[in-house]
Parts: sequence; structure tokens; C-alpha cells
Amino acid sequence: MATRKDGYSSIFLSITDANLPPDFINDYSKYSDFKLLTKGGKATLHTCVDAGLGRVVIHKSIHPHLADNVRERRRFTREARIAAQLQHPNTIPIYEMGRTPSGNLYFTMKYIAGTDLFHQIQKLKSNDAVALEEFTLDRMLDIFMQACQALANAHAHGVIHRDLKPENILIGQFGEICLIDWGVAKIWGMPNEERNPEQKDRGEQLTATGQRPGTPLYMSPEQIVGSYYVDQRTDVYSAGVVLYEILCLDVPFMGKNIHGTFDMVIHDQPLLPSQKNPRRKIPSPLEVICMKALEKDPAKRQPSISELIAQIQEFQQHQKLIS
Repeated sequence: MATRKDGYSSIFLSITDANLPPDFINDYSKYSDFKLLTKGGKATLHTCVDAGLGRVVIHKSIHPHLADNVRERRRFTREARIAAQLQHPNTIPIYEMGRTPSGNLYFTMKYIAGTDLFHQIQKLKSNDAVALEEFTLDRMLDIFMQACQALANAHAHGVIHRDLKPENILIGQFGEICLIDWGVAKIWGMPNEERNPEQKDRGEQLTATGQRPGTPLYMSPEQIVGSYYVDQRTDVYSAGVVLYEILCLDVPFMGKNIHGTFDMVIHDQPLLPSQKNPRRKIPSPLEVICMKALEKDPAKRQPSISELIAQIQEFQQHQKLIS
């Protein structure tokens, strides 16, 4: 890890993707009482008890059938090390990484009881009375801003998240906010692994969706086409989609399938949030901020997440002055 002139330490691929030494072990016997939390396509999350410190932790392990997959193994270790090195109030602390007795990779992290932004948006869409009272626009903006602060910190360390979405914004039962899932993050020294130089046009690129990181509804146009020049502004776009969803409880684009969604993201102009959901009272200054983040051309967006944060803070300050 190197320290830059701005005082931030850059995170490099040579650090995050290094293999664990073959003889590396932890005292795995301290973990017990495993309970399945969720199972994804590439990893499984359990809660378990760490007897050494007497606390419940989250245990994440790569699926056994992917244990020998070099690409997935590197992504797994990258996720753990990026989250561990960023060390921000809005990222989850990583406790340790190692191998299970069977040789499978795992890492443990802080257990946060609560929900996520996606589920709260769904409750608002269904007119849940409790959610409508608790998750006002001001509260939703506060949640969003805290996730953006985690992004700004990551960008300062040379890390691009590339999978910002409401499901990856945790809301703890005591109000803590954490941006999670750094498994497809791009860092210094990392090539655009989803970009295939032999692809001649967008049509060919769209046939290989499994090679592109991110979630279709929140991906930027340049991320979809596999542009070589993907930088922090791709996260600005994704943040714009999340802000759009907070404002009108819907995403700007949703096609009949992934290809249809990609085509809309690349070519179509989104409706204003107030046009998408006229029943919502959406402040026009927030619409302007949101639509700027959703520009097709990265050069026309806010140049950084920090600028997006500053614009929302300015809006909030103005609201306080006139209220």
C-alpha cells in the first residue's frame, strides 16, 4: 500500500489478489453454532459464534465447487481485503480471513442486524404505514449520503465499487449504514476484465453479460459496453440510479430482459422522477442533481461522488434556511 500526496493510501491489485500461503491457518475451532443467513451464486453467509471473543459474527465462504476457480478465488480474497483496508464507518469491519478445515476460503465480519435500502423502498411502494412514517425523504437522503461517503472514501483509495444498489446498502437496527459487497470492485493496477478487445460491436458485447460486473438496473452506459475508460464516474451514475429510486420509488430503466434494459440505459433518456411518479412530492433541485448523475456521457455528470454529496448538502442547507 502506497501513500499518495493527498494523504490517502492507495490499494493495489498486488495486495488484494495475492494468494494465501499454503500453510496459512487460523484457529477455526473457535467458530460454532453456524446458522444459514443467505446463499448466493458464489458464496454462502452464515452467522456463527466466535468463542474467542464471545460474539456472533458473519462467516462468508466461497462455494466448494468454486474453490479451485482462480478467478472467483481472487475476487473473494479481493472483496475481503478491500473492505478490511478501507476502514470507514460506513463499511463493515472484516475480522479475519482464512481456510476452513476442508481448505475452503472464508472470511468473517461484523454482524449487523437490520434490513437494507431495497426492502425499505419496497415497503414505501406498498404504502406501508410504518415505513412511510419512519423513512421520510430526509431519512432516505441521510442513508444515501452515508453510503456515498463510503464510496468517496473508496475512490480516494483508488477503489471503484461497480455494484452500488439498494440491496448493498445495509440499515442497522440502531441506524448504522454500511455499503457492502466489494466483490466486483475495480482497483489500481486492475485491467477491465469484462472488456474483450476482440468484440467488434455492442451487440457482441451484450451476449457476454456474465463477464460484466454489476447489476443491470444500476450499471452505467460505459460499464455496459465495456469501455476501457471506466472510472469513479461509473459509481456516480449508479448513485444517480439509487437517488432516482429514492425519489420516485422506481428505477429509470427496466426492459423486458437484460438486453432490453442495457439498450435503454445506453440510448434512452430517463423520465424525470416527478414524471415517473407524479404522486410523490419531489423537490425539483433534487431532480436536477439526480438527472445530472444519470447523464450518458461521464464528462457531463458530477465529476466525483464528493461533488454529488456537496450538491445534496447544499440543497439540504437551503431547505433549512427557508423552513
